[in-house]
Amino acid sequence: MMKYLQKIGKSLMLPVAVLPAAGILYGIGYWIDPTGWGANSVVAAFFIKAASAIIDQIPILFAIGVSVGMAKDHDGTSALAGLVSFLMITTLLSTGAVAMYRGVDASEVPAAFGKISNAFIGILAGVIGSSCYNRYKDTKLPDWLAFFSGKRCVAIVTAAASIVCAVILYFIWPIIFGALVAFGKAILGLGPVGAGIYAMLNRALIPLGLHHALNAVFWFDTAGINDLGLFWSGADGAVKGVTGQYMTGFFPVMMFGLPAGALAMYHTAKDSKKKTAASLLLAGALASFFTGITEPLEFAFMFMAPGLYLVHAVLTGISAIVCAMLPLRIGFNFSAGFVDWFLSFKAPMAVNPWLLIPVGLVFAVIYYVVFRIVIVKFDLKTPGREDDEEEENKIELSNDDFTTMAKIILEGLGGKENIKEYDYCATRVRVEVNDYTQVDEKTIKKAGVAGVVRPSKSTVQVIVGPKVQFVFDEIKKMM
Repeated sequence: MMKYLQKIGKSLMLPVAVLPAAGILYGIGYWIDPTGWGANSVVAAFFIKAASAIIDQIPILFAIGVSVGMAKDHDGTSALAGLVSFLMITTLLSTGAVAMYRGVDASEVPAAFGKISNAFIGILAGVIGSSCYNRYKDTKLPDWLAFFSGKRCVAIVTAAASIVCAVILYFIWPIIFGALVAFGKAILGLGPVGAGIYAMLNRALIPLGLHHALNAVFWFDTAGINDLGLFWSGADGAVKGVTGQYMTGFFPVMMFGLPAGALAMYHTAKDSKKKTAASLLLAGALASFFTGITEPLEFAFMFMAPGLYLVHAVLTGISAIVCAMLPLRIGFNFSAGFVDWFLSFKAPMAVNPWLLIPVGLVFAVIYYVVFRIVIVKFDLKTPGREDDEEEENKIELSNDDFTTMAKIILEGLGGKENIKEYDYCATRVRVEVNDYTQVDEKTIKKAGVAGVVRPSKSTVQVIVGPKVQFVFDEIKKMM
């Protein structure tokens, strides 16, 4: 079950990668017309509406992205199946449809059905679409139904499965929605402390890939909070000084805290390994600062020093509490990096974005001091502090020698004959192997990757970084 949830989390990275486009478009539009948000400028309205076309359709993006991501061969038929499932469920359970079933006025229909088009349903539809595709894509039917054999029957089966799902949701969705709203309101009612609890759990769940489920509650409209959407749109429900509190606290950590933590890891590395550690930590720190992509850096010490990662999660929670208490609100469309910080200056719900600089510098000092003390006191095996081993043939790779990297990684995984399934996400090559004993982590690390993670016997994750797609493309050619 945990492995399945991790795969869903990985699949969500595909649609999430679309969000930066919305951030850029929103940012340009708001800079052109900072007071009317498009009402006073045709050009600004054009950019803002273009961004809304992405943000407003996040549930559909999730349905398609998850369906494609979880399909065994990532075929486009799976995307169609996910879309079919989403359209059927949301149409069958729309307010108007439920009012018709019950023979009542639309105003008497539970509010839950008015929120049926949300990220959670999008993910569910993606799971249904991909499951139907994986199971029925090779179905052979009798000659008189031969036209609907194979992939052509996937959408039909998906439709039937979605009808069954809609019937079940008709009874349980109001209960689920009520629980989500209650949880969201409970956290919302805790104010800054609630923001801190959420931020800490967000980091703590990353190793399991379950943080996306939590994000759907607070960032999107699953439970009526919609912190991300309201921050950029300023629509009804947005409150100046409140909206954005579930995003702001990540900026001091990703732009200042983690890079400072990387510096602490560099300074505590063994002299003989400082150069090697520097290349890894610097790349991770830059990715975290500019784009808010933290995986290359976090995975560099997450499994080597889990206690330090727990400290990082707690500090993230503290950052969220502090930022929520201050007159500071910043938002993002992709992640809490420099690009989103700059673009959010003119967002409708932004409050004193410049205040991030002093707050971030304070957290940089805290991260550096705390990381350095904890690493030294507990002798944690962060990058550059690993036990000394006999060095074998080191392979020097240029930054763009993806072919060589792919060749080494494939060799370390036991060769292409040992690969059962392979895929990639924002920073990782993910592989299912036939025989885990053939995997040689030392060989894989010769490629200069950030690390190797073994969530289970048959699963291997190679942490490459932001350029993972190019390495994966070379592996795909070799396969």
